[in-house]
Amino acid sequence: MDAYWLDWANLLLRGAHVITGIAWIGASFYFVGLDNSLTPPADLADHARGIGGELWAVHGGGFYHQQKYPVSPARLPEHLHWSMWESYSTWLTGFALFTVLYLFNASTFLIDKAVFDWSPGAAVATALAFFVAFWLIYDGICRLFGERRNGDVLVGVLVFAFIVFASWLSCHLFAGRAAFLLVGAMMATTMSANVLFWIIPGQRKVVAALRTGAPVDPVHGRRGKQRSVHNTYFTLPVVFTMISNHYGFAYAARYNWLVLVVLMLAGALIRISFVLRHKALAEGRPVPWRWAIAGTLVVIGTVALLMPAPQAAVAKAAPPPFAQVQAVIGRRCQMCHNAMVSNKGVRLETPDEIAAHAQQIYQQVVVLKLMPMNNATQITDAERALIGRWFEAGSPR
Repeated sequence: MDAYWLDWANLLLRGAHVITGIAWIGASFYFVGLDNSLTPPADLADHARGIGGELWAVHGGGFYHQQKYPVSPARLPEHLHWSMWESYSTWLTGFALFTVLYLFNASTFLIDKAVFDWSPGAAVATALAFFVAFWLIYDGICRLFGERRNGDVLVGVLVFAFIVFASWLSCHLFAGRAAFLLVGAMMATTMSANVLFWIIPGQRKVVAALRTGAPVDPVHGRRGKQRSVHNTYFTLPVVFTMISNHYGFAYAARYNWLVLVVLMLAGALIRISFVLRHKALAEGRPVPWRWAIAGTLVVIGTVALLMPAPQAAVAKAAPPPFAQVQAVIGRRCQMCHNAMVSNKGVRLETPDEIAAHAQQIYQQVVVLKLMPMNNATQITDAERALIGRWFEAGSPR
């Protein structure tokens, strides 16, 4: 019954996390695109009113005229739309999902004893420390170097170097699947912290100053813009880590930390082209696709490097006796798939149950090598091959 409720918690939290994530990423992409698509207003009266840029758009059968005041309008309206709860809700549902799946099951999901043998408590504490440490160091880099001349470039280099180190460390401490997700989660935590500690408070200070007629400190706008740009470049790398747990060939690679780094880098490079695309189109310039091309080449290179070596042709062997297959499944799989614990509702105790789930067993154990989780039961390559021969022969009993 515990597994049943856990599956429901997983489903509902995952659904909420995906929905709120779509809302946050969608809003972020929209405002970045809007900001880079603005052109000087055509009406001189708009110039006089302090409008710095405008965009005419058509959508849903209507026309929209969006205008931006670089400083403020002459009269600040009472009602302002604030984009913040998309961020907070995404982080809250994501952390809850991470807690249910990984922290509550640290011995299974966080720990791979072949990588690093330690206690569940230590693994949980270290995972949480990744969130805090990354935010503090990232924030410190932005504070120290963000206001300097060419500070954005220096900040970008230092943050990237720290992400590389965090990826290397995570993949040497945690199971590959958890390591990828943890790096993405720490970056996503920083994205939400940017909204909570810098972007929204800065906007509130600006609004408060405007309402009281006090001078507006431009530093709030600069800092908010800097953190917002960082967030948009973090987005695709984070999305990659969120879906990476389905692809064992990536997180179980020999140099999995390097795979993680280069694929996140590819996502950031591709995002650069799409950010610059809006401004290029608004100004009538060619779109700088070179960044996206570079990111795509990085992905292609990674695919080529991870490609398994061709196997020598061998004569097709006779299917193994079902008793051998059942013995392997009994030793390696039944501990998580039985009457007492039926993960994903799958039981593998009887010949009928094994035959009914033959396709899933083949996919998870032989093809993807995702199961047993983190190879907790130490299944061997020979045993995987035995199950593969049995399935490819038609799963005979």
